[in-house]
Amino acid sequence: MTFLAHAVRKAARDHGPALALVAGRGPLSLSFQQLNASSEAMAARLAVRGVGQGQVAALLLPNSLDYVVAYCALAKIGAVTAGIGGHYSPAERHAMLERARPDVVIGTEELLTGRLPDAQIIPVRLASDRREFAAGLPMLGRERTHVVPKARSHSESEAIVFTSGTTGLPKGALFGARQIAAIAAMDARSQTGPMPLLVATGLNHVGFMTKLAGHLLSGNRLHMLPRWRAREALDLVCGERIPVIGGVASQVALLLRVPGLGAYDTAAIKALIIGGGPSPADLVRRARGTFGAAYSIRYSSTESGGLGTLTALDAPDEELFHTVGRPREGTEISVRDEEGKWMPAGETGEVWIRSASVMAGYWHDPAATRAALTPDGWLRTGDLGLLDDAGCLRLAGRRDDMYIRGGYNVHPQEVEAVLQEHAGVGEVAVVPRPDTVMGQVGVAFVVPADPAAAPTLEELRLFAGSRLAKHKLPEDLRVVPSLPLTSGQKVDRSALRKRVGP
Repeated sequence: MTFLAHAVRKAARDHGPALALVAGRGPLSLSFQQLNASSEAMAARLAVRGVGQGQVAALLLPNSLDYVVAYCALAKIGAVTAGIGGHYSPAERHAMLERARPDVVIGTEELLTGRLPDAQIIPVRLASDRREFAAGLPMLGRERTHVVPKARSHSESEAIVFTSGTTGLPKGALFGARQIAAIAAMDARSQTGPMPLLVATGLNHVGFMTKLAGHLLSGNRLHMLPRWRAREALDLVCGERIPVIGGVASQVALLLRVPGLGAYDTAAIKALIIGGGPSPADLVRRARGTFGAAYSIRYSSTESGGLGTLTALDAPDEELFHTVGRPREGTEISVRDEEGKWMPAGETGEVWIRSASVMAGYWHDPAATRAALTPDGWLRTGDLGLLDDAGCLRLAGRRDDMYIRGGYNVHPQEVEAVLQEHAGVGEVAVVPRPDTVMGQVGVAFVVPADPAAAPTLEELRLFAGSRLAKHKLPEDLRVVPSLPLTSGQKVDRSALRKRVGP
């Protein structure tokens, strides 16, 4: 049995009529019992169509209760779910489908477009009331069926979660019952009882795919928006008195810009737990002051199962502003050189993670799996950082983002952390451009805090000059209204590099 199937059934017994899933603030919702019954009904309908144990099913569904019901139903059959989601471009969806090589594709007619894989295609329409969920998710009865593959085993594989990297094609991180059970157990240690939560990511994201089972077992009530928008998210968080805001730093920045923010009742908010990239010190200060809540920064990746390090809710400012905290219980962190040798505290190298939550490997990509995972279970993250004397991890950027100016290595995130503290900088990202003399030089893309008073390159170099070596200072400035983001809400450095040209 998959672990998610176990979790759905146990949650129905333990939490029964309590609400498990809510579309926004309602009225469409499902209790734990109804989620179990609906997914059982859909599992039966899929089984009739030949979907079976070990087959790979791609979900081309938007953020909705239907996605969750389908994911749980596939888990009960023993299928492997590849979450695609509805917010990607057609080209991105096609790339993921090519990588997944699914036996079955389940999606809405709006998303089942373009060139589809040679698989069983099951179009569905989204349910509009509980009766339709009880019937096992409405299917349009216009399935395009090819040869239905026989059941096969994937060693208890449950989910394929695609990376949201900023370069290259996405890779599918594979998680099985062992990893998902470990993630549920690790998350349960930090929770004292059921709570309402807003799902801040796409449902195909690692923060949902690997953690749904844990939420169900903990009895959490999950609110889902079709698309995260700051005003709607704030309305929901305050209206439902949600105690923890999760997500990424860019979402916090958008929440702080909601008009009339001061009129919202934010008293129920106790903590912001934010990952997906660094949180600038000024953003942390403003969020803590505005919401009257603690702020915690987490560091993880898709490949690590969404778990890694975390700053304590009562961490001193030095730790909160400049580190991503200490390893979570059950997680090991080390810093290695290019040959894989341990680096002493204070020296920068590649961050390695070892934990029961780490992926089993990349789907259909043994070469990438060998490059990422060591035989003794360490994940090479590709991130650069150092462990300080207090045991906290300080990040210095991506190994692939580093550039060389005049023979010296420059890590963009180190430069960005300093520039971000300039009063005139709202957001900043640094990428290299070719230079005939130095090889590469840094270009700072800056979103000004005040569009009418953007900082100059000279001001930024003077500001950062006392804290950064000269070779690390940017030599070009581009003032922009916003930074491009990937579908995972990370700064799209690939897009920025294209802007500076070859």
